[in-house]
Amino acid sequence: MASATRGLNRHATRERWTPGAGGLIVHTILLDPANPQRMFVAISAAGVFRSDDGGQTWHPRNKGTRADFLPDKLPELGQCVHKLAQAPGMPDLFYQQNHCGVYRSDSAGESWTDISRGLPSRFGFPIAVHPREPKTIWVLPLVSAEMRATPRGCLAVYRSTTGGRTWQKQVRGLPRRNAHLTILREAMSTDACDPAGVYFGTETGQLFCSRDEGHQWHLLADFLPPILSVETAVV
Repeated sequence: MASATRGLNRHATRERWTPGAGGLIVHTILLDPANPQRMFVAISAAGVFRSDDGGQTWHPRNKGTRADFLPDKLPELGQCVHKLAQAPGMPDLFYQQNHCGVYRSDSAGESWTDISRGLPSRFGFPIAVHPREPKTIWVLPLVSAEMRATPRGCLAVYRSTTGGRTWQKQVRGLPRRNAHLTILREAMSTDACDPAGVYFGTETGQLFCSRDEGHQWHLLADFLPPILSVETAVV
């Protein structure tokens, strides 16, 4: 693992990485289940990097993702990735919620397609993938980087069953007024049940769940500390 750390920490492009509001952080680390030598990381704000040799060398994989806060809006690197997720059973299919949009890659990060159309905002933090359906994903849009709260005070989850080509708004059971909430990058998860459960927590301590893939939502817990991470387990 030491070689993996050196290969990334001493990357030739390191001087071009810049810290975002949360600092310069590696927040997503994924190991390809079909190829143990292939690894992915997401860094804010440097972008997505892929290694094909067990972490010895790393290469930027950001073609097609925007960095609207930089002079070059489509750079090789410098993007602020908020969350990276891999689809089950399709090792080349990835999704990301970015500072500047939601994206899909069908080529293990070689290029990315913008799938933000149909969402109320391009900004948000979490993204979750269905445990068995690789083209079903959920996001929780926020207004913008300057207003990190749900649009118009309506707490709404958006689901796509087409890999981001179309989106459906899922609000049944969620507060639709005066709910100016923030959901952080690790605060959304799915379980392995059938139908799949979806869970997310807010920065103000509410934990919501759906046992039917987002059709109906319930408040599972309230008055908690800020929820930074949500994980699920079937016992």
